[in-house]
Amino acid sequence: MLFQIKSYLTFLWHSKNEHAVHSPFVFSLLTKCFYDKKTKPEYTTLKKHRKSLLENKNFIEVTDFGAGSKVFKSNKRQISKIAQTAGISTKRAELLFRVTNYFQPENILEIGTSLGLATSALALGNPKAKVITIEGCPNTANVAQNQLAEFDCNNVENVISEFESFLISENIQSTNYNLIYFDGNHSKKATLAYFELLLPTIDNDSVWIFDDIHWSEDMEEAWEIIKNHSKVKVTIDTFQWGFVFFRHEQPKEHFVIRI
Repeated sequence: MLFQIKSYLTFLWHSKNEHAVHSPFVFSLLTKCFYDKKTKPEYTTLKKHRKSLLENKNFIEVTDFGAGSKVFKSNKRQISKIAQTAGISTKRAELLFRVTNYFQPENILEIGTSLGLATSALALGNPKAKVITIEGCPNTANVAQNQLAEFDCNNVENVISEFESFLISENIQSTNYNLIYFDGNHSKKATLAYFELLLPTIDNDSVWIFDDIHWSEDMEEAWEIIKNHSKVKVTIDTFQWGFVFFRHEQPKEHFVIRI
């Protein structure tokens, strides 16, 4: 916790808003998407989705996986508690919806479904998109799948698999993912492994979003390595999320932005 407080204070010291941004691409993203305060009808669906999970007092067996698909923790947890502690916040779900709606990606990949709160934001952001979401725990994935069906997120394919196993086994090099949301294993080793495995799927307009980039010293180190990669052109650090863009026509720039 102390590390995160210090990290946040550093973030505040360096962060700017749209008035300090001279990149037309980033300025447009901030003003038309990040800072868009207009109410959207889809926000009501996202809130209903969250409310239904927060009111669900059923218990499920939750399984977490370590390296090599080995189970390192399994316990019973109440669905409402998972939604409170592991689910994306209302503000972040709405931002994720706006980002998806702004870029209109055709192929979306989410690493870490959990209960599907972020998944629904991705699916509603572009109902014409194909959303593939990966979850290692079968019981959690089942809850998410039922929730997504209830709220008519019919463009989602739920995959139950350990993340790295899926990325290695699938022929992902033949796929272009226009948007990837990384919300799985928050460790330096895993994050960089996913980054390298998924690089063959990028195109010029791909958008990658990394969750919890300041979660730990390891995650900050991973974020610095990603920022400095030769294929990465623009990054935006919003403290909780790190946005990555590969637009070859852009000069290499890094932004720290308050939202």
